[in-house]
Amino acid sequence: MSSTPRVKSFFHEPTSTWTHLVWDPGSRAAVIIDPVLDYDPEACRTDGGSAQALIEFARDHRLSIDHILETHAHADHLTAASLLRNTLGCPVAIGRGICEVQRHFRKVFDLGDALPTDGSQFQQLLDDGDRLSLGDLTIQVMSTPGHTDDSVTYVIGDAAFIGDTLFTPEYGTARCDFPGGDARRLYRSIQRIYELGDELRLFLCHDYPPPGQAPRPMTTVAEQRAGNLHVRDGVSEDEFVAMREARDAGLAVPALILPAIQVNIRAGRLPDPAGNGVRYLKLPLDQV
Repeated sequence: MSSTPRVKSFFHEPTSTWTHLVWDPGSRAAVIIDPVLDYDPEACRTDGGSAQALIEFARDHRLSIDHILETHAHADHLTAASLLRNTLGCPVAIGRGICEVQRHFRKVFDLGDALPTDGSQFQQLLDDGDRLSLGDLTIQVMSTPGHTDDSVTYVIGDAAFIGDTLFTPEYGTARCDFPGGDARRLYRSIQRIYELGDELRLFLCHDYPPPGQAPRPMTTVAEQRAGNLHVRDGVSEDEFVAMREARDAGLAVPALILPAIQVNIRAGRLPDPAGNGVRYLKLPLDQV
């Protein structure tokens, strides 16, 4: 039995986001990891084109989508999880830390009882050590907090889907200044990933290549340990924390954080229409 999943990665250029469609080549059971809902912030319009591309690829390759998996509640793009669930009928799963993320942002957006903070918007909440079936393969869930409380990594055979924990070696690591972020926890999460072995393929959630260079969907543990800008071998925890905290202090707020967070903590479900039939997102002033 092969322990190597097949992976097709889709790059969403407006948000520099990678979505991964992963399947067991024997059974053709598949999962979608970190799907993107197209969103035009100037016109405040949503579109499902990127999600439809995933559906069409799965249909063309006779794949059966079992789960939609989120590595965390993203702050830089809107998730297409709800759209895909409504189309495909499969459950959406995320780390149990989403409940803490919901509690924080319910206050920011003054959502009150309209937003339960028990994670019930998702069909499955995942804990460290949980396992999901993917045909003849197994998805192992690793809690990898630090960037956010709810960050998880999905290990499938010789591949790991690591969310925002690491970027390409040239770009470094995720920021830790969001609510629930912690540079010390991130360092320890990265070390857990490194311990999985040098040959492990690491599939990224983002890449921000320089002009003229194509985005990369994947690195390896060996590449990261040898050359990650922030956390290669030999960088101590204290050194990393000092660097990360100093760097985070000067970073700009993600452009889509306000629309993205209030949609993503609902598993991608857009707010209910108001009395006039229009859906509205809130824009709290001076809060981020």
